[in-house]
Amino acid sequence: MLEKLKERVWKMNLMLPKNNLVTMTSGNVSGRDPETGYVVIKPSGVLYDEMTPEDMVVVDLEGNIIEGRLKPSVDTATHLYVYRHRSDVMGIVHTHSPYATSFAALGRPIPVYLTAIADEFGGPIPVGPYARIGEEEIGKAIVKYIGDSPAILMKNHGVFTIGKSPEAAVKAAVMVEDVAKTVHLALLLGQPDEIPEEEVKRAHERYMTKYGQG
Repeated sequence: MLEKLKERVWKMNLMLPKNNLVTMTSGNVSGRDPETGYVVIKPSGVLYDEMTPEDMVVVDLEGNIIEGRLKPSVDTATHLYVYRHRSDVMGIVHTHSPYATSFAALGRPIPVYLTAIADEFGGPIPVGPYARIGEEEIGKAIVKYIGDSPAILMKNHGVFTIGKSPEAAVKAAVMVEDVAKTVHLALLLGQPDEIPEEEVKRAHERYMTKYGQG
């Protein structure tokens, strides 16, 4: 079932350790099938280098296991809440990447200090409140506070990103950590200036419509 989506989600999960976004078994990627509505997600507590596409777990939007011999991620309820309330989202990523999570630890958003933030995120990277792991509290906070951004920092916790595909959500997770590192280093040297809101809007629109080969 959903063999192609399983392979894509598996590949995107492997991108997390490759980009130093996770350690050991932390973090996860999921993807939603547009036809069935089923979600493919990483199994809980399995080492990335030991995972196979067949290890991915298929669940419905209520969390019932449709296919899979392993337990799904402990963050499954979070992913499913977002999918149920954001029909545009087809991929979700969760990491504890260190530079971005340092802002989450402080409960601080990342302002638009860089053109890369304007391009990719279209505004500051928001921060949501502390929420308990395991049920729907984190999902509710993501939906409430993420706005138009593809990424949100959850206070005392880590990073969640969303996208129109698992690949897009992983790209956002990689970019969050990249800009967070640069901003973190800049703040050690002084206080950067924010890019004006009108220029952020212009740069984001240009990036979304002109960048790449599409």
